[in-house]
Parts: sequence; structure tokens; C-alpha cells
Amino acid sequence: MGMETGRDKLKASINIAPLVDVCLVLLIIFMVITPMLQKGVAVQLPQSANPDKKPEGGKQKLISVKWSSPPVYFLESKQVSKQDLQAQLDELFQRAPQTDLVIKADQRLKYGDVKEVMKITKESGFQNVGLIAEKKVNAPS
Repeated sequence: MGMETGRDKLKASINIAPLVDVCLVLLIIFMVITPMLQKGVAVQLPQSANPDKKPEGGKQKLISVKWSSPPVYFLESKQVSKQDLQAQLDELFQRAPQTDLVIKADQRLKYGDVKEVMKITKESGFQNVGLIAEKKVNAPS
């Protein structure tokens, strides 16, 4: 009875398959969440296969439209109402008619909301108006 056989000894080994599974799931979660945290701005840009590249210069003003109900408008980084946006663009056109306007609109906005901002810019007299889009990244197959 005092003799121990190989079968009686306790095997101390770790089964790492569940550990690897958990680590992979955590890795995938962090890969998905990290880009969302880095954006910082609440505006989700629409994606385009190859967005137009326009040189950024001093003669460029940015209009941002944030998704909410009703939409929230920003001229550069200052929040403005729709009426104030119209008035400020009219004044800007009087001072610098050659200014390029760039619209940064959230992709979740309705088409009509973005069209409304474009209409305001055209009524003010601006000819060079562009929309900002993100370059679509093709997933590797």
C-alpha cells in the first residue's frame, strides 16, 4: 500500500485554451472600442471611397453640423443658431467673398438638414463649398 504508482500522482498543468479564448475576445473588444475613443468629436463623418482633396488654407471656414434634434450648428468652433449662421455668413461674404466654406456634417443627419446648410451658404453668395468625408478603409480579405 505504501507504493505510489504513476496514476496516483497529481498532474499540475494549466489548460490554456480557455485563457487564449478570453484574451482574444478582450483583444477584439479593445480593437473595436479604441478608434471610437480617439475620435474625440461627436461628428461621425460620412465615408467615401476617394474623397476630394482640397488644400487647407487661411481662406477656409469650417461649418460643423452636429447630429441631434434639431441639428446643432457651429461656425469654426462657436455654436450658432441657424439664423445666426445665415447672418454671419452674409457678413463674411461682404468682407471676404473668396473664402472657401467646408461643411463637416454628421453622417446620421437627414439629407435635408445638410441640404439646408448648403442652401444657406449659396444664399450668402459663396461659390466654393465642400463637404468633408472620411476615406473608406477597405477591410483586408
